Amino acid sequence: MGALSRADLWVDRDTGMTNKSNNIPTSVAGQSGRLPPVRVKMCRTGAFVEKVYPPDGDSKNWWQRLNKALGTVSSDFVNAALLQIQAAARSPFGTISETAMNAALAMIAAAAPKDEIEGALAVQMSCTHAAAMAILGKLDSGFGEERRIATFASAAARLLRAYAMQMEVLRRL
Repeated sequence: MGALSRADLWVDRDTGMTNKSNNIPTSVAGQSGRLPPVRVKMCRTGAFVEKVYPPDGDSKNWWQRLNKALGTVSSDFVNAALLQIQAAARSPFGTISETAMNAALAMIAAAAPKDEIEGALAVQMSCTHAAAMAILGKLDSGFGEERRIATFASAAARLLRAYAMQMEVLRRL
């Protein structure tokens, strides 16, 4: 069997999902002129460190799309934002979900930040959303202790309230 490159298409037999990159700049069906969000691939470089890289190998275009998605021209801001998103996308076992990273980037791009202030708010919003969803997922986890469920529900409610306030601040900006 010949060697396969990252660009080769594969299908997960269990879910029917593919690894085909949607980083190709073509418009999304039904949304005039809207490009698919920028994506990242991840490579473990240490026990708890993941390096992000372009899924299709086009580094220059990928970096420009990351800058645009985050509303910045600063490479330092992009690097800091990617590290913050990685921290929020970390599972309880210490691994980082590539799917969660790409979902956060899609959410940030949808906010269409115009500068670093709006970009930072969009990153906060995506991280708040990820935290709230993680806690809501634990509500029905079989740890049926009433006190624990009440604590998780309270934390989720606070995070969802914070997210709603962040949405209002972004709308005002």
